[in-house]
Amino acid sequence: MSETLEIARKNMVINQLRPNKINEENILNIFENTPKENYLNVDLGKNCYLDNNLDITDKRGYLKNLHLAQIMKYSKISPNDKVLHIGGLTGYFSVLISSLCKELHVIEENKELFKLLEDNINNTDRINISLFNHNLLDGLANKAPFDLIIIDGPIFKITDNLKKQLVMNGGKLIYIKKINENLGKAYKVIRNEDLYSSEYLFDVMSSYQIQEQQKGFKF
Repeated sequence: MSETLEIARKNMVINQLRPNKINEENILNIFENTPKENYLNVDLGKNCYLDNNLDITDKRGYLKNLHLAQIMKYSKISPNDKVLHIGGLTGYFSVLISSLCKELHVIEENKELFKLLEDNINNTDRINISLFNHNLLDGLANKAPFDLIIIDGPIFKITDNLKKQLVMNGGKLIYIKKINENLGKAYKVIRNEDLYSSEYLFDVMSSYQIQEQQKGFKF
């Protein structure tokens, strides 16, 4: 482990997370004790604790550390939760989530990323993570219902198919709604039988997207 990166990771928690209302000690400890660089190539790993997004592919990447922490904060993950993470990338955020829940299912559709995801997860001691290589926004109907679904890559619209994969009473879905080319807004959807309430959480500056823009759609 690089001592420089270890110091950078501790400073990230002190300077990026704590001043921005991430007060949950369990979340702070997870970020402080999970080496992000282990899930990235050397070039990306050098700067992985800076306060910015981290490009992985042309349209996808990790949101800044604060936004990942905010997603975990507002998710209110419980130890018995069954969680679906859509868009595993290289495994870093999936591992953070898995530290808080009982069971984590991760989807990654990019074949090259899925291979990295598999390798990285296999190099951890996590036994509560299952990986699936198929279309991101199909979800996992055969593994539903989920207490929580997390989609940390910006999307234009949540499908009814995904919402129906939540548990009937109190199932939660956290996602980033793409507003325009560089702006997204994080929302939490809560299911109550066949009714869904939506709550705005925070803004996200990012050009990422995991869903193609539909014809006729305008920002």
